[in-house]
Amino acid sequence: MPVEHYENFPVASWVMPGRLRRPVELIYAFARSADDLADEGDALPAARLHALDAYRAELDRIDAGRLPETPLFRALAPMIAERALPLVLFHDLLDAFAQDVVKTRYANFDEVLDYCRRSANPVGRLLLHLFERTEPRLLGWSDRICSALQLINFLQDIAVDWGKGRVYLAQDEMAAHGISDAQIAAGRADAHWQAFVIPQIDRAGAMLISGAPLARALQGRVGIELRIIVCGGSRIVHRLRRVDGDVFRHRPQLGRLDWVAIIGRALWFPRGSPEDAAPPAPSGATR
Repeated sequence: MPVEHYENFPVASWVMPGRLRRPVELIYAFARSADDLADEGDALPAARLHALDAYRAELDRIDAGRLPETPLFRALAPMIAERALPLVLFHDLLDAFAQDVVKTRYANFDEVLDYCRRSANPVGRLLLHLFERTEPRLLGWSDRICSALQLINFLQDIAVDWGKGRVYLAQDEMAAHGISDAQIAAGRADAHWQAFVIPQIDRAGAMLISGAPLARALQGRVGIELRIIVCGGSRIVHRLRRVDGDVFRHRPQLGRLDWVAIIGRALWFPRGSPEDAAPPAPSGATR
């Protein structure tokens, strides 16, 4: 799942088996703190990149079998070694966060997906390594879920990201619908905006559902946790559709009653699919 989505979905929750909670917490601590280096505070871009380079240096120390210099990485090192977690996945996350410092626009959807591949998919893959379930089919489903959650988060946070000077939408698709940065700045959710953004919502929802078999393939408490995440993402998609993509005035968030419904749906999930499964994306919107 994408790091940003931890505000909506549980991390190392009560559902997660006890033996996995600490490893999941450490992976989250790495991802959250690295993301904050790229995003939070008033540091200049050069300082942000330097801080992320320091994280890379710590990973290199782990790779070389040397003692890391900071408490977080000293905690990570034995866990990475014991569970044979691929360091390339940690590096991919750092690459995505560094990209956030220097890149604010995406020419096409392939560029957006490439960002998702590094910003979101590594988290799912690391979790599958923890679960000792790394069959190619499962990794593929995980990638779809994680990329979909990242896309859903982009749609949910269009206005928030605009405030940071970023637009995680394909520029060529925006242009094809007559959508410009000025419209995002104005928060104008007119008919042109709906024609553009609703296929974006449907595409993300369809991608989430295409990875949903993973939530049925994993059993026990791990499977329940994943079903909660998938059902939660599906509920955000439903909320985005319900407001016709007007995230400027109606940013979807999950409240306590939502979680009751999500958990109930997750318990039903093994016998079916998440609620509000997205329809196939309109022609020309699916990649």
